[in-house]
Amino acid sequence: MEVTAVKVLLVNGSPHERGCTNAALELVAEALRENGVEAGIYWLGVKPVTGCISCRKCATLGGRCAIDDKVNEFKELAREADGFVFGSPVHYGSCSASLKGFMDRLFFSERHGNKSEAFRLKPAAAVVSARRSGTTAALDQINRYFTMYEMPIIPSRYWCAVHGAKREDIYQDEEGVFVMRTLGRYMAYYLKCLEAGRKAGIEPPALESYSTTNFIRSDPSMYGFKD
Repeated sequence: MEVTAVKVLLVNGSPHERGCTNAALELVAEALRENGVEAGIYWLGVKPVTGCISCRKCATLGGRCAIDDKVNEFKELAREADGFVFGSPVHYGSCSASLKGFMDRLFFSERHGNKSEAFRLKPAAAVVSARRSGTTAALDQINRYFTMYEMPIIPSRYWCAVHGAKREDIYQDEEGVFVMRTLGRYMAYYLKCLEAGRKAGIEPPALESYSTTNFIRSDPSMYGFKD
């Protein structure tokens, strides 16, 4: 299989580098590579990742977050990537606290400092791992970032979740394995379609001018900018 120039970054939002979430992401990455797409997994690690403190300094820092940690490190990689998969364990019916803080600051700072150029119109998907339940709530939570930041969501044959209490359990979830591999195959297909479109001269749509509003009134002070 010829490897294309496109690359997908997969984010492991679990405190365990080689746990259940990583196993799920590796299944997606394996399918991507089998279909000619480069794939790399980025682990958030175990150090605390704080949430956004709404300082708004990112608007003057070209999209960099004022808190200089993995958010800024990942963003540099994201600028060169073509697609993303964000993975998380399910903690109390939601994604991990580290991934939540990471994504809050990652997307907020990029939108308000760089007009979302690192992510706009790049495909994305969410993957979650749970012992028992809470998966659909966590998936919904992660997917909201994509719909707000202009990122097409790549589907699979079912909701993108695997089940198990430890890494080896994931491979016994036969349907979960199938869903992860299907996600990788569909992501690869979509990226190849985008590449074919670019080669055919199809340009992405320009963003129309708009104003942020406070429900009914124009509120430029809301974020201090107007696109």
